[in-house]
Amino acid sequence: MSMRNKRKMLAAVLVRPREFELKELEILEPAADEVRIKVEYCGICSSNLAPWKGAPWFSYPFPPGAPGHESVGVVDQVGTKVSGLKAGQHVSVLGNSGFAEFELAKAKSIIPISGNLNEIPFLGEPLGCAINIFRRSQITRDDWVAIVGTGFLGAILLQLSAEAGAKTIAISRRPSALRLAERMGAHLTFSPENRDHLLEVVRKTTEGSMCHVVIEAAGVQETLDLASDLTGTRGRLVIAGYHQDGPRMVNMQEWNWRGIDVINAHERDEAVYLEGIRGAAEAVASSRIRLGELVSHFFPLERIGEGFQTLEQRPPDFFKAVVSLC
Repeated sequence: MSMRNKRKMLAAVLVRPREFELKELEILEPAADEVRIKVEYCGICSSNLAPWKGAPWFSYPFPPGAPGHESVGVVDQVGTKVSGLKAGQHVSVLGNSGFAEFELAKAKSIIPISGNLNEIPFLGEPLGCAINIFRRSQITRDDWVAIVGTGFLGAILLQLSAEAGAKTIAISRRPSALRLAERMGAHLTFSPENRDHLLEVVRKTTEGSMCHVVIEAAGVQETLDLASDLTGTRGRLVIAGYHQDGPRMVNMQEWNWRGIDVINAHERDEAVYLEGIRGAAEAVASSRIRLGELVSHFFPLERIGEGFQTLEQRPPDFFKAVVSLC
């Protein structure tokens, strides 16, 4: 059992839907195979909205720091059996308690990263997720690739697709997201509101073949339906959105008739996740992923609730909210 440290830390606790409380807690000593991280940043993931809003399958209060799973920071202390990591290293963490000043994690779940976190934080978990989705999408040069839902994840996938030589289509309700997609090299941009017009333009542009790859990145029925319609015969429909609010309906006759491959690109193998984070670090270093316009809003821990409200409302200049603890 871990020995408790006399020092205290602040942690955000989701005590009920739409309400965080800051708790002062004792800082725990790392177990033999653990590392204690002084958290500098933790991104607010779109998947965090469901527990924040509330749903019957969630129990409250959440553990301290949860559901923060996009944390980066500095190694504060290592367990007695940990090798290869040392105090002062900047790291990305695969954990679930990053909305706190300190976080404990298994050493195997930690990836060293560049120490240049002051300008744009390297949010390893979502970036690694994007790399793994891109790998499973098997995108090649001259493919027509549609990304349905061009938020933070979709914008990263757009960059990777464009860099691979694909012809990209960005779809979003938000004009600011479409303008950003154009700057990132999208060949076509659309709002989904005029669905018939969108499908007709894509059909004409692709000479009737529709898209080789469609990535659904929003996680709702409407975007799944549109993504299905955009996928060409023997194309790939890649599910990147997190569909966590219940069953979905699909037009199986159309899926059968067109012989499409449907890829659920969510990764649960930790080793593969960590490899994705390593790949993301290389992609950021080589400018295949450019984060400059994507991490848009920063909130101190005491304003975490405002951060969640901003994610829910998505104002025109919004792409990614981050809780800053440094």
